[in-house]
Amino acid sequence: MDAGPTEHPTGGVSVPRQPPSAQTGPDVQAVSAAGDSGTMSQDTEVDMKEVELNEIEPEKQPMNAADGAAAGEKNGLVKIKVAEDEGEAGAKFTGLSKEELLKVAGSPGWVRTRWALLLLFWLGWLGMLAGAVVIIVRAPRCRELPVQRWWHEGALYRVGDIQAFLGPEAGGIVGLKKHLEYLSTLKVKGLVLGPIHKNQKDEINGTDLKQIDPTLGSQENFKDLLQCAKKKSIHIILDLTPNYRGQNTWFLPAQADIVATKMKEALSSWLQDGVDGFQVRDVEKLKDSSLYLAEWQNITKNFSEDRLLIAGTESSDLQQILSILESTKDLLLTSSYLSNSSFTGEDTEFLVTRYLNATGSHWCTWSVSQAGLMTTFVPAQLLRLYQLLLFTLPGTPVFSYGDEIGLQATALPGQPVEAPFMPWDETSISHSPRPVSSNMTVKGQEEDSGSLLTQFRRLGDLRGKERSLLHGDFHALTSSSGLFAYIRHWDQNERYLVVLNFQDVAVSARLGSSSLPDGMNLPVSADLFLSTNSARQSHEEDASLNLENLSLNPHEGLLLQFPYVA
Repeated sequence: MDAGPTEHPTGGVSVPRQPPSAQTGPDVQAVSAAGDSGTMSQDTEVDMKEVELNEIEPEKQPMNAADGAAAGEKNGLVKIKVAEDEGEAGAKFTGLSKEELLKVAGSPGWVRTRWALLLLFWLGWLGMLAGAVVIIVRAPRCRELPVQRWWHEGALYRVGDIQAFLGPEAGGIVGLKKHLEYLSTLKVKGLVLGPIHKNQKDEINGTDLKQIDPTLGSQENFKDLLQCAKKKSIHIILDLTPNYRGQNTWFLPAQADIVATKMKEALSSWLQDGVDGFQVRDVEKLKDSSLYLAEWQNITKNFSEDRLLIAGTESSDLQQILSILESTKDLLLTSSYLSNSSFTGEDTEFLVTRYLNATGSHWCTWSVSQAGLMTTFVPAQLLRLYQLLLFTLPGTPVFSYGDEIGLQATALPGQPVEAPFMPWDETSISHSPRPVSSNMTVKGQEEDSGSLLTQFRRLGDLRGKERSLLHGDFHALTSSSGLFAYIRHWDQNERYLVVLNFQDVAVSARLGSSSLPDGMNLPVSADLFLSTNSARQSHEEDASLNLENLSLNPHEGLLLQFPYVA
């Protein structure tokens, strides 16, 4: 039975809340008829809004509760009844208990499975271990690397006359510091400097091997140069040839003891200042040179194994050269040995192989003289070949300033040969006593990809990176007349083949490998790294050349590379 309206003290009528399904048209009318007093309470206004909401189209209505929902629920509210009975919600998986798991794990089937998996794991592990051992045992062993000092890793660069190297504006030691960046681009490892000490011509008392010539700078300037060079990984070798301005570079024979004393004091002093090595020239003019060289070498090496002593001689006689080398260990020697050549392929091959065989394990240096320019001894058409030759022979290449651009010495009629100015740019040309074109300047050649300077830099960079060229074995190959060909190789590294044509005609190489060690053969083809012929270099760089049909242009040298094959 429906409850009647309840009268409130305010005189309003309250309408009981009905389920949404019960609020039909007649009910709305009944509600509208109620309230004869003309006043609706606040509760009535709320209930009327609910009624009006039910009149909205079904698709626009809020979600309604299902039929039979509990009385008192408002439209738009949805209540979800969660089944409390597990049977109504479906079976819930709780997994196996600890006791059940232990029971299953202990069953015979699972025990056998675990043992089988464990056995397979260890068999696999032992198999991989055995495979690794087989690979290590069967793999070719790497050769032990020889001890390498900084002078083994690149070329040495000689600047005998600082003022000539710097050019007309000069600047002494301070000016030289500004050109260290240029030397760094050449990839040289050492700068052989001077002599720059105080020397009064033929006056032993006016010669001080421990003091810088004041016209070139001060002791502080030189120490600053040492620090700047060190930052660029360039080592300074100081030339201490005593009487370099006089007639006899070692003064008189009767003054030998005084010279020896001055030398020992100077060596110790400069080593303390940070000099990396020393050079003395014309040692063939020094009486008992072997004894003195051994003593100076001991002073140098006792200070540090990383210090160097270079001896120079104008001699080209192999026996005299060997007698100097036998006096001391690790001594570098520059000479005119290679300049004593007819500049043919056969003669060059003879000189090189004879020198290498005679010196044995002694580290070699390669130059055409102890101080002069390459152009003084080598024909102009062979300059590129000799650059390639010196950079790829086993040993340290030694160049004089200007060799990288083909600088020529100047000699006026009736006067001695003077050190030429280094032509840095066009402003240096006007000071030269002989005509110099712009493509002979450093600036001009830097802008030319086919220049001698560009070739020098490429070879210097390669020489310092490739083990086969750093300390690799050397094997001369049989080849066509007029050629000199050889291979440089080290262990499992890239191999390099050098073929030099000294003739003024084109020639087919016809290389033979009979002199190569067992297990090593020439490949069918090799990649071109460098050609001294600028036309081929620009068109065929990195191209693969057939070695069975290899031809060379007149005065052309080729540097080819091919990989190690086990």
